Amino acid sequence: MEEERGKVVTLLEVAAKAGVSRMTVSKVMRDVGNISEETRRRVRQAAHELGYLPNSLAGSLSSRSSRMVAVIIPSISDIVFSEVLSGVNAVLRPRGFQTFIGESHFDPSVEADLIRTMLSFRPAGLLLNGGMARSADAERLLAKRNCPAIQLWDCDNTDFDFGAGPSHAEAGHLVATHFLARGLRRVAYVGAELDKDLCARRRYLSLQSSLAAEGVDLVSMTSEEKPRQADTGRALAEQLIRTHPDIQAVHFLNDAMALGGLCYLHEAGIAIPDRVSVVGFNGTSIPNAVRTKLTTVDVPRVAIGKTAAQALLDILAKADVTGSWRAAIQLVQGNTTVKL
Repeated sequence: MEEERGKVVTLLEVAAKAGVSRMTVSKVMRDVGNISEETRRRVRQAAHELGYLPNSLAGSLSSRSSRMVAVIIPSISDIVFSEVLSGVNAVLRPRGFQTFIGESHFDPSVEADLIRTMLSFRPAGLLLNGGMARSADAERLLAKRNCPAIQLWDCDNTDFDFGAGPSHAEAGHLVATHFLARGLRRVAYVGAELDKDLCARRRYLSLQSSLAAEGVDLVSMTSEEKPRQADTGRALAEQLIRTHPDIQAVHFLNDAMALGGLCYLHEAGIAIPDRVSVVGFNGTSIPNAVRTKLTTVDVPRVAIGKTAAQALLDILAKADVTGSWRAAIQLVQGNTTVKL
């Protein structure tokens, strides 16, 4: 079969096998036209047996009915965004849409390049992460887009046709309320890459202002060079305790950094939560067993993806769609929701 490799099956070959015209095959592949179900079945069977692959890109360039949806997220290896993507696919794929994924790694220039490439394919829609420091180049490209744009992971800003995500300002206030209700007044924040992740910065500023309103100054331990991972959380937690040994509470940018911080605190013999109260963000730690279950702000990640995808379908169907959807967040201590 070596000589068959690289051979492209044509519409004419499918038409000959199915006993129909080339135009009929084209209409069946594009799911258009008034064609009987029996003929459609016969054409699809012939295409399957011959291994015919339609040129989806050519179809999107010549038609306004593209079945491709472009999605740009910071990283597919991050469980937060992989679960959001899972929700997107759960809604779009049963409706015949395929997602084309790009990773920005919170880099504005990389995101701009991805937007340029993806828009050149004329997708049915564009889903992209909110709360990023976006370049002027990206803003110009988005202003000239010819498809709906949906914002993921952020409902506070309504820059696009729809936004689905948590309120990051609300999340910061929720953590501040949790600490204050327990009489904790020596509070710290540990984070990374706040200049890139504007959603995380919004949580941080909300935490800071909510504490300040009650006369509590926030101690900050952040890095713009280190990644938002467990190793960074561990290193910054060690630095924090060394310089501020009287700290009573720490809010970490995400659960990954918080788990790294917990490891250091345990090894240092610091009792959690009796000596130091620790809170993460995003809820990814909830299923994981650790020596002390992490208190975290849980966010419905799959639901955000599903809601964003459904909004895109509604916009394409010209349905009335509101500007944003606020995902319900809750503070979870171990496996128990904390009522404030």
